[in-house]
Amino acid sequence: MKAIALTRYLPIENPESLFDIQLDKPLPLGSDLLVEIKAIAVNPVDAKVRAPKDTVEKTPRVLGWDAAGVVQAVGPDVSRFKVGDRVFYAGDITRPGSNSEFQLVDERIVGNMPQSLSFEQAAALPLTTITAWEALFDRLHISPTPAATATSAKSILIIGGAGGVGSIAIQLAAKVAGLNVIATASRPESEKWVRDLGAQHVINHFGDLAAQLRQQGFDHVDYVLILNDTDRHFPAAAAVIAPQGMICTIVENNAPLDVSLLKAKSAGFIWEFMFTRSMFQTADMQQQGNLLDQVARLIDNKIIVTTVNQVLSPINAANLRQAHAALETGRAIGKIVLKDF
Repeated sequence: MKAIALTRYLPIENPESLFDIQLDKPLPLGSDLLVEIKAIAVNPVDAKVRAPKDTVEKTPRVLGWDAAGVVQAVGPDVSRFKVGDRVFYAGDITRPGSNSEFQLVDERIVGNMPQSLSFEQAAALPLTTITAWEALFDRLHISPTPAATATSAKSILIIGGAGGVGSIAIQLAAKVAGLNVIATASRPESEKWVRDLGAQHVINHFGDLAAQLRQQGFDHVDYVLILNDTDRHFPAAAAVIAPQGMICTIVENNAPLDVSLLKAKSAGFIWEFMFTRSMFQTADMQQQGNLLDQVARLIDNKIIVTTVNQVLSPINAANLRQAHAALETGRAIGKIVLKDF
């Protein structure tokens, strides 16, 4: 089968950073599905895992953690899917990735693809959707039931609203949970993007967040979701969070965070890492498959929309390097998808 792999961790400008290769097609065992990949998407985690370092792989390593495709075969313990089903998923960071014609994936973290979407539209969703869903509803414990009136709606500040996770988090927060959403964006095109997705207010993450919130009529917010540069944004998040509010981040910090800033407010701080369930084989691992099915229904009912913003074809090393390079600029809006081997 065709695949895109690496053996050395090199700058993306180097043609050997990601290269085309032929590998054996794997066989499904246990609860695995063998999926024929039709489209993939890239995420910051792809670029982070591929980032330059001294490690050299003994065998080619295949990355990739967003996919949509068709089930070609199933393991003996599979009960939720059958051959021919159209599926989408974000995979497992401990296993070979989706940058290949065929991939094995545990059925518990797989969802039925939205019926109204193409493969490339569906491939844009899984990783960012799982991350946003878990951050909002599992980590921050926001209720997916909207508040009774707009005036009673709680508020959330989403820092980094135009990226992949932010693009879904805005929709889930505004259209599913009924929150008053303030998103950050720094350019006219990214501000338009987040407003179109449902953000009621937009501020610039390069400015004074507290001052900008006050200008928008917010002395504090009930929730903060940090989607870029935790080190830089945590002090501001601690300053604007409401008493007994909650802050969640998906981005690792490089220096210690002063969580004592939250003590007087009895405010909370929590992490979201969407690979936790698959990495540790948690008892509730099936929740990722369930939530993808719920998201598919939201898509098909036109409550939320896909966040694909650029499609490259075919799926090959040259196009994948182009997608990684775009991600590394830090200016990508929505999701970059590749389709068709």
